[in-house]
Amino acid sequence: MRYPKPLAPGGVIDIVAPAFGAMTEPYRSALANAERRWKEAGYTVREWPCVRADDGVGISSSPARCADELMQAMLDPTSDVVLSCGGGELMCEVAQRLDITALAAASPKWFMGYSDNTNLTFPLACLCDSASIYGPCAPAFGMEPWHPALHDAWDLICGKDPRKKNDFAPTVGSYESWQLVALKDEEHPLAPYNTTEKPRTTAWHVVRNTFEPAEHLTLNGRLIGGCLDVLANLCGTPLDGAQKFNERYQSEGVIWFLESCDLGPFSVRRAICQLAAAGWFSQARGFIFGRPLRIDDEEMGLTQQRAILDGLSEAGIHVPVILDSDLGHLPPSMPIVCGSLGRAVFDADPLQAPLGTLTLEMCEEV
Repeated sequence: MRYPKPLAPGGVIDIVAPAFGAMTEPYRSALANAERRWKEAGYTVREWPCVRADDGVGISSSPARCADELMQAMLDPTSDVVLSCGGGELMCEVAQRLDITALAAASPKWFMGYSDNTNLTFPLACLCDSASIYGPCAPAFGMEPWHPALHDAWDLICGKDPRKKNDFAPTVGSYESWQLVALKDEEHPLAPYNTTEKPRTTAWHVVRNTFEPAEHLTLNGRLIGGCLDVLANLCGTPLDGAQKFNERYQSEGVIWFLESCDLGPFSVRRAICQLAAAGWFSQARGFIFGRPLRIDDEEMGLTQQRAILDGLSEAGIHVPVILDSDLGHLPPSMPIVCGSLGRAVFDADPLQAPLGTLTLEMCEEV
């Protein structure tokens, strides 16, 4: 795995919009504030034109234009990192136009985004053997004050250990609470996360082919994943590099990190069935699932959590699973280096078991 150089003081930050741009509130003001902070810190910030475009459908502009700008930014030797402006709906049409061969041949550069940006973070790791960061999009850094998850993401991109534990293995993990209802809107574009909800993270191990709650769990392997909505659509396309990734890192095994946006319980279970049947999980040592956006949805008695556990069980995937972690569309979301070696440790709270906390260490190589 190739790891990009950290963002150095005074470095150049490129902001691109392969999905949504920042033409409407609260994103316009949030991005402006983020850029102000970075410039005051001594960085050079450059917006690519699609950030201010709104002629696209489900993305900022036409797929061809978005792809062209994204390729230029990723290959531009004068910039140090590339941040996505936002998630979206149809970045899949942009991704199919990317020159993966050119990206694989170029020097690696940090790209950070989440949700629809799985269309790039996943192929970078699988097809280009280049690490990427599944983390917040640029406007999130406009909030006042920054949530610890934003500090964690920025530390990662700058080559620092977020939890100040180990320079060799940067560490992220559970936060104290999470947001179910956002306060950020057109009138309050800089509002921080409204973290009112208590953690629900649980861990499950396999006992006689049945998932049972676990008080302690440790997973080791190569981290790969992203938004399940996107990954299911990448399966079987030229950007489906899961088999290559599995073959390359077979000896280390794989930790899949997954979260969902629009998917209800049945859709989650169908996606798991599809990816399992396609062989994606052949080297899985374990799974880290984030909070789904539709976290409390239930369809014909099937909850989001049972959709995952039962779906994996029916597919014959009997490895440990962590559910409802701080990852995904209900923030805060811990940033994850896609492609890195990982060690995930879950410990149940003695007073609230089976609920507990997750710590994730990430390192380049052993």
